[in-house]
Amino acid sequence: MYINKQEVVTAVSLATNRAVTIRPARLQDLEALVAIEVRSFDVDRFSRRSFRYLLTRANAETLVYEEQGQVLAYVMLLFNTGTSLARLYSLAVDPVLRGKGVGSELIAAAEASAVGHDCIYLRLEVRRNNTTAIRLYEKLGYKQIGLLPDYYEDHMEALRYEKLLAPHLEPDMVRVPYYEQTLDFTCGPSALLMAMKVLDPKLELSRVLELRLWRESTTIFMTSGHGGCGPYGMALSAYHRGFDVEIYVKQPGVLFVDSVRSEEKKEVMRLVQEDFIDELSNLPVKLSHRVLRVNLIQKKFESGGIPIVLISSYRIYREKFPHWVVVTGFDEKYIYVHDPYVDHESGKTATDCINMPILRKDFERMARYGKAGQQAVLILKRRDEGAHATGGNKTVTGKAPPVAPIRSGYPRAGRNPRR
Repeated sequence: MYINKQEVVTAVSLATNRAVTIRPARLQDLEALVAIEVRSFDVDRFSRRSFRYLLTRANAETLVYEEQGQVLAYVMLLFNTGTSLARLYSLAVDPVLRGKGVGSELIAAAEASAVGHDCIYLRLEVRRNNTTAIRLYEKLGYKQIGLLPDYYEDHMEALRYEKLLAPHLEPDMVRVPYYEQTLDFTCGPSALLMAMKVLDPKLELSRVLELRLWRESTTIFMTSGHGGCGPYGMALSAYHRGFDVEIYVKQPGVLFVDSVRSEEKKEVMRLVQEDFIDELSNLPVKLSHRVLRVNLIQKKFESGGIPIVLISSYRIYREKFPHWVVVTGFDEKYIYVHDPYVDHESGKTATDCINMPILRKDFERMARYGKAGQQAVLILKRRDEGAHATGGNKTVTGKAPPVAPIRSGYPRAGRNPRR
């Protein structure tokens, strides 16, 4: 059942054999929610202020379990704008009802709500020592997908779980190690790190290498802050580390030069890009001026390539910045990506940014930036040494393309959920 904002579902509980109501929480439930929180958790509690925000402003939904007019349990979901991914953010059952199956009923309602929001995956974190909750999640079909060290206030580890809510889908996935960017302007290097790690498992993911890649591929300027990284500089960094690279850019011209007003900055961005392209012209790196749509990206992926795609962050974060993501898989309806940016201030964790399912049609619109709809894709592959014996053999269609800056955020200390 999908419970919308106005809907109330009343039934006889299988857990208690009493008439109960599962409904969306209202602001009038605030005191009852805080009381359940206090009785349920010793650490990592939601404050009254947090509940108010989550009930009124966040991209979230809270369902309450009400019996004889009394709210005795709740489950909270967070939704990822622009993706088909939901997160079970919190689940709490009053001690008087524990062990009676109320948690299972709330999780079933949460899953139905997630499906009603067009989500195909539901993810969560749970304390490693919470064996009761772990048994419940595994019984309900959740599978462990990772571990987060030092996650809770008391430094306890968290186990990361997920459940596919659309079992008819069969994603073709590659195991891409996840790396979270550490600065606002390093999503490009972070995406590059993840792609390189797939092709070279011995590569060590580190902040030192993240910053080195940024220094090698930065556009120097971008909007009012540090420069991002575009396809040309990133391609050079990958090539010099032993990877084959293909570059696809929709049209020639200096990428994002309109994001700065200063003529001097525009000139610097132009010179940097020309220098990148000049170096590429002497290397066997394929550079094409064309659009690589989702079906073509999938073909590159199926032939062993790891795609890194430039997107507009607006459809996910409501901020107009260019941003890089790594493609991790496909199925008949969705493309899956790792997003190196974790919006901690909005309560997100890496769980929300790994293998994010995005409808193909939505990704087509997302994978372009600016008024001109600029598009850029890098395809990384393992080096074919035989193909490089004769030196440069780059194919270029049209004029040399531009450099694509980036955006994203430093992992700030956000509140960790608990379960």
